[in-house]
Order: sequence, then C-alpha cells, then structure tokens
Amino acid sequence: MVDSLERIESLKAGTLAALSVSLAYGIALLSNSLVLAELQVTDGVNFLVRVAIAWLSGFLFGVTYRYIIRDDSNPHLKTGAVFAFGLVRGLAQVDVGLSFPDAFWSFVLMGGESILLFAIARLTLDFAIRNSWVKPFKSN
Repeated sequence: MVDSLERIESLKAGTLAALSVSLAYGIALLSNSLVLAELQVTDGVNFLVRVAIAWLSGFLFGVTYRYIIRDDSNPHLKTGAVFAFGLVRGLAQVDVGLSFPDAFWSFVLMGGESILLFAIARLTLDFAIRNSWVKPFKSN
C-alpha cells in the first residue's frame, strides 16, 4: 500500500513538472519562432514532437527531483538536480550546434534555455510540495 502511495506521489510530481516544462518550452518555441524566424522550422509536427520531448524530460525530472530532495531542505541538492538535467539536455544541443557553425550561438541559447526550463519545474514542484499538493519522498 505504501509503495502504491509513493508511486502516486511520484506520478503527481512527474506530471506537474512535465506540464510546467512543456508550457514554458512551448512559450519559448513560439517566442523563438517570432524572434528567430529564419532559424526555426515552423512545421506543426516538429513543434509537437519537440514539446513531447520537453514533456518527457520534465516528467523524468519531476519524478527524480522528488526522490533527490526527499524531506531534506539542502539547497545544493535542489540546484544540483536542476543543473544536472539542464546541462545534460543543454550540452546535447550545444554538441549539435558544433556541426552548424553559423547557428552555434542559437544552440548555446537553447542550452541555457534548458537550465531555465528545469529551474521553472523546480520552483513549481517546490511550491506544490510546500502547499502539500505533492508529498516529498520520505527517507527511511
């Protein structure tokens, strides 16, 4: 019974983080398409796939974040989780950018955007945990 309750809380944390990352990423994609129109592909399917990838990344972050912080208030754990996820996603984008020297800086910008997305998810989860919408994972 306890395991199923923990799974439900993890599902809630993952879903909340996924929604916040997807919403923030969708807004960023739309903004980028207005500002950097010549560098963006405006295909609807491409947009949906990119948001779906952001949703999955956010979900995995939310589930993992809940286990990382547990009932600990150490800010280094929280910041470390954001940077771990943000840098893995962001550096992959920068790596792709190395193949496109003319657009390298736009890939660096997207790398920074990744850290921001997970920071938004962290703030959303911290707010939800503080208001008891999501329960932190209890240490044994």
